Amino acid sequence: MHDLAVNQTPLGLVSAARAGDREAFDDLVGVQLEAGYRVALAILRDPDEARDAVQEAAFKAWSRLGQLRDGRAARPWFLTIVANQCRSVRRGKWWSVVRLPSLDRMSADFEISSAESADLQRGLARLSAEDRLPLFLHFYLDLPLEEVGVVLGLSPAGAKTRVYRAARKLRPGLELD
Repeated sequence: MHDLAVNQTPLGLVSAARAGDREAFDDLVGVQLEAGYRVALAILRDPDEARDAVQEAAFKAWSRLGQLRDGRAARPWFLTIVANQCRSVRRGKWWSVVRLPSLDRMSADFEISSAESADLQRGLARLSAEDRLPLFLHFYLDLPLEEVGVVLGLSPAGAKTRVYRAARKLRPGLELD
């Protein structure tokens, strides 16, 4: 177990993780794995691919600890790595060959029984991954616009614009009372 007096601060955790302390790394990144999986699932829409992407992102995070300056920024830093890994997967040549458009392999986490939620799920499914991601980060993971911007590589104002534009694209497909 790592020394809590030294490593309790975010900067101490980063320093300890850089020195090879796996527990410090787990304190920084391990707690973000569930959020990372949800981001990957929102982008890739395949539970198996999402798990693989998060695992690969965790390996990349370990090797890129030098890029993390402050432990308080670990969540947007890791989610950025996850989002980039998912984009790499989608760019891969097998992604378009193996994808079967008639199969919807969404996780049970996203299955919701009400008619309104089904409309929302269909509307989200029609959006591109690049439009779905800012909505997912902001509304589902409840990230502030500053962190959405970090994950997307935008300013907070740019993130706000992306969220707003994606929401506008979503609205026409919804059957609202």
